[in-house]
Amino acid sequence: MSSASLNVEIRRIRDLAPGIREFSLSRTDGDDFPIYSGGSHIVLSLPLSDRPHRNPYSLLGDPTDRKTWRVAVRKQEDSRGGSRWLHEQAREGMRIDISAPVNLFSLNRLGRRHILVAGGIGITPILSQARELARLGADFEVHYAYRAPEYGVFVDELEALAPGRIHHYVQSRREQIEFSSLLAGRPLGTHFYICGPGGMVAASMNAGKALGWPESHLHSEQFLAPTGGEPFDVQLTLSGKAFTVPSDLSLLEAIEQQGVDAPYLCRGGACGQCELEVVDASGELIHHDLYLSAEERASGKKIMPCVSRLKGGCLTLNL
Repeated sequence: MSSASLNVEIRRIRDLAPGIREFSLSRTDGDDFPIYSGGSHIVLSLPLSDRPHRNPYSLLGDPTDRKTWRVAVRKQEDSRGGSRWLHEQAREGMRIDISAPVNLFSLNRLGRRHILVAGGIGITPILSQARELARLGADFEVHYAYRAPEYGVFVDELEALAPGRIHHYVQSRREQIEFSSLLAGRPLGTHFYICGPGGMVAASMNAGKALGWPESHLHSEQFLAPTGGEPFDVQLTLSGKAFTVPSDLSLLEAIEQQGVDAPYLCRGGACGQCELEVVDASGELIHHDLYLSAEERASGKKIMPCVSRLKGGCLTLNL
């Protein structure tokens, strides 16, 4: 586990748009939540019928609100169960476990100006960042792209935070963000933050680098969902475990089912915390993470078990 868990009650469920739900959570022990920083996420442990299922979701509320935490969940069409359970089975009054907050997408408070960009459900960490910047009196603007007017689910909250500094791009109106124009001519000390689909994030990063932005001023976040695949065998050298990873489990989930404590933070292929050493692989390593370099992938010596797996054969890990 990445951190101690908290038991919470689902106090309120709101349907925000087709396929998007918001959940308000409160502690069952009555204590206050810890303060978190804008961009933080938590991991929800969901009681699927045969196993616990852990999914990361960004906190979108006021970071100083210690009574209620809010997350929004988009129902994934290819859901392995987590988002589907939240949309179809979760009810107000239910209790679940969550992790303490982790921030892999934090603001640089020394920045002279901040440009926040969100695509679709990527608005969730951006919203908490905007709240923090508004409270600090910082210079910032938000660019929010979404599919159609009904999917601009947090427009009102954003407009209340920063009137005149929220820019909307509605795909159904053929509006899109031109990153080269957005990032050009910005003063030194400007920081850029984006959360959204992979293609959108890549386009923004490429535009920033082409314009000479330092990498330290370009910040992005993506969480990847584990993808299924054919079953494969695993041997753990330190714990002496041998087992098969089924098609509907990630490698990390299968390790946890064996009672082996494997490290993690994001469970979405972004942070590198769950990196494991590959001792041997008789099949093909299928890397889906956002962390390893091309050279590290080619070496065949590392794997991120939260999202990556083996195709055929047996995988031996130093765990």
